[in-house]
Amino acid sequence: MLKVSYHGHSVVLIETKKARIIIDPFITGNGLCDLDADQLKVDVVLLTHGHNDHVGDTVALAKRNDALVIAPFELATFLSWQGVKTHPMHIGGSHQFEFGTVKLTQAFHGSSYTIEEEQKIVYTGMPAGILFTAENKTIFHAGDTALFSDMKLIGEKTKIDLAFLPIGDNFTMGPEDAEIAAEWLQAKRVVPIHYNTFPVIEQDPFEFANNLSGKKGLPLSVGESYDL
Repeated sequence: MLKVSYHGHSVVLIETKKARIIIDPFITGNGLCDLDADQLKVDVVLLTHGHNDHVGDTVALAKRNDALVIAPFELATFLSWQGVKTHPMHIGGSHQFEFGTVKLTQAFHGSSYTIEEEQKIVYTGMPAGILFTAENKTIFHAGDTALFSDMKLIGEKTKIDLAFLPIGDNFTMGPEDAEIAAEWLQAKRVVPIHYNTFPVIEQDPFEFANNLSGKKGLPLSVGESYDL
């Protein structure tokens, strides 16, 4: 059984029999997150792209826990230069790890890391979505993305048990496009993410969930978990 919990913005924690895996650990500076970055224990960090509100506390978490960071190639390289143990991947590729299988899908968005004190933006390659499979269950984290028609193909090729889709609009899909994405992906349950962290992405997750057909919507509160 997989235990999956939501922790604000796009932060998702997956607990398997073999590992604790966190996706896009934007903890420090995230007013919605309930986690303590200094106390959190993880074995693996999965990253969808290089924006600061997704990379978040990755370097500190990875170093303190000796955790493996899995990310698109350019982002993995950038983080490896900071002393982090990484496994680089890219879109369309999959790899079987001891704790499960990771496959990266495309995502239509940007990917860069901003160093504000230097007024510098570091390009971190293509953004991605993540298909994670363990214990015969598959989770899809779409990252930050617009709606794109190949979501139909992802849904046709892969039996998705739980999907995390951004609904915030402005920077990602809004609720209407995310509803279409949910239909195309054919996931059993759909959790809205990437909303309400900042004023410009304020949305009602319950309205989004209610608009999905077949009672697929699963608007998890911060800190709430779901068992697969």
